[in-house]
Amino acid sequence: MDKTTLEKLNYFELKEIVKGYCISGLGKALIDKLEPSSNLKVVSKRLDETSEGRRLLEASYHIPLAGIFNITPHIEKIEKGASLDPEDLTMMSDFLRGCRKIKLFVKDKEGYAPTLCSYGESITDLSYIEEEINRCIRGSVVDSNASKELKKIRRRIDECEEKIRERLDKFLKNSENKKYIQETFISKRNGRYTIPIKSAYKKYVQGTVIEASSKGSTVFMEPDVISRYTADLSTLKIEESIEEYKILAMLTEMINERIRDLKINIEVIAEYDMIWAKAKYSNEISGIKPKLNDHGYIKIVDGKYPLIKNTVPLNFEIGDNYRALIITGPNAGGKTVVLKTVGILTLAVQSGFHIAAKEGTEISVFNNVFVDIGDNQSIENALSTFSSHVKNLAEIIKQSTKSTLLLFDEIGSGTEPNEGAALAIAILEELYHKGCITIATTHYGEIKNFSEEHPDFQNAAMEFKKDTLEPLYKLHIGKSGDSNALYISKKMGISDSIIERTRKYIENKEYNYEMIKANKVSKKKEEIQALDSRYSYSVGDRVILLDKNESAIVYKEVDELNNLVVLYKNDFIEVNYKRVKLDVSASELYPEGYDLNQLFTSYKERKLEHDISRGSKKALRKIRKNSI
Repeated sequence: MDKTTLEKLNYFELKEIVKGYCISGLGKALIDKLEPSSNLKVVSKRLDETSEGRRLLEASYHIPLAGIFNITPHIEKIEKGASLDPEDLTMMSDFLRGCRKIKLFVKDKEGYAPTLCSYGESITDLSYIEEEINRCIRGSVVDSNASKELKKIRRRIDECEEKIRERLDKFLKNSENKKYIQETFISKRNGRYTIPIKSAYKKYVQGTVIEASSKGSTVFMEPDVISRYTADLSTLKIEESIEEYKILAMLTEMINERIRDLKINIEVIAEYDMIWAKAKYSNEISGIKPKLNDHGYIKIVDGKYPLIKNTVPLNFEIGDNYRALIITGPNAGGKTVVLKTVGILTLAVQSGFHIAAKEGTEISVFNNVFVDIGDNQSIENALSTFSSHVKNLAEIIKQSTKSTLLLFDEIGSGTEPNEGAALAIAILEELYHKGCITIATTHYGEIKNFSEEHPDFQNAAMEFKKDTLEPLYKLHIGKSGDSNALYISKKMGISDSIIERTRKYIENKEYNYEMIKANKVSKKKEEIQALDSRYSYSVGDRVILLDKNESAIVYKEVDELNNLVVLYKNDFIEVNYKRVKLDVSASELYPEGYDLNQLFTSYKERKLEHDISRGSKKALRKIRKNSI
């Protein structure tokens, strides 16, 4: 399934909700990998599993998944040739115990969950490995009873440590040593038995300094009187480690011999965890398993969008008498929510999730679901919103077949309305010939009219409470709606005369130019500019720069790009005509025949021009000097 579709329809958010009901990481990992299936039998099987889990829940049964952990990393560790440590083996034992308890639990539940019971037969009971781990590992350490040799070594270690303590006790009680000793206790440092000795007397004590205190006033020494026993203890510790490793390797090998059975157990337990999570989610939303088909028929009875609480139930139908539905209605009226509800309920069902709807609901299984919803503007590719929509639509058209559900929000929008509507109609017609199931929202009247005329298209409208401007979020199939622009405009204070004139323009589809001429009145230049932003500015007009709220003088009139040049603070700048407004016209500022050129040249420049015109040699010398 297309990833963009899954993201736009919030499919991953829905999976996160269901994942929250999992007990172990095994079920969560399986839901992460879960995708909608396009196979009708697979979808039906998935839904049946959820239904069986729901029946067990309703009968107050609970699969004993507590204590189950994801042991996949431990299996991988074994396959790489490493031995498991005691903590790993304890977790493995817990997993094997969980497998045994689940197998026992489902054994007599055929009446409630025949499919789930059959899965239990695939679980291998490895209780002998579980028992051996429990015998050898206690409290995340290798137990002394794991082997006779280990028990013997640890007994010798205890004897050796006892002798060390006896020698150290004698050392502490010896009156000759009291002046050297900082504290009269035995301290174990870095695995060595030591006595705290005053730093000043360390040279007087025969032994090895093992560690010093942070202040340096005390050193921890291993007296020579225990050196022989310390050497024996080190040897015994090495023998202990070797024997512990042998035991861990033996347990690891036992697991390795049944690693194939363990992997099957992991798969089955993961399935149980995921199915149980689906069942708990279904129970939470009072979900149902809808009827299924694969020929494009969808009927939703009081269906609810799963990511919104207290959502208005949707009643919807398509794929029987018509294969394309055009939805109209006001902005924020719920059109997009209808698209997303149909889309996510379809994806949910194809994933084996029950949906919040009433009995009588039927969902079709599609090979593909495609959406064109939201702002697809691409900054990286410098594509406009419209260009990105068209690019998306082009890809959708290529991949669509008769087993495709299409969801288009405001199809054809983002460009000139006539062209956009015409393009949308052509695309809808092409997809109809491909046999797709198409649901599209629009404001364009041309698309609504096309839908009314086409035998396999149907219109629908979002209901709207006119007296309060409040959307009802209810879909009325068979009714053609509008954006309620005129009604909203009237409620917001637009006069009745403007509303009536707008209605005439809509009905006649052209402007009454004779009426415009009859209503034309003579106005002053400033008043015309207030009504028409394309006022023809003249050289010398004083204008206000809207960005700066300061005055400037028009130097060049509006060009073909709607820009004019003005003199602002002794500098000529180009500005769009929409960014200025007339302050005082030139005709009012200057007398008739006034040389406007004087406005744009300084006194020195005007004097120089005058001197040149009368043939002044001084002026000519000045020009030559400046040109050198």
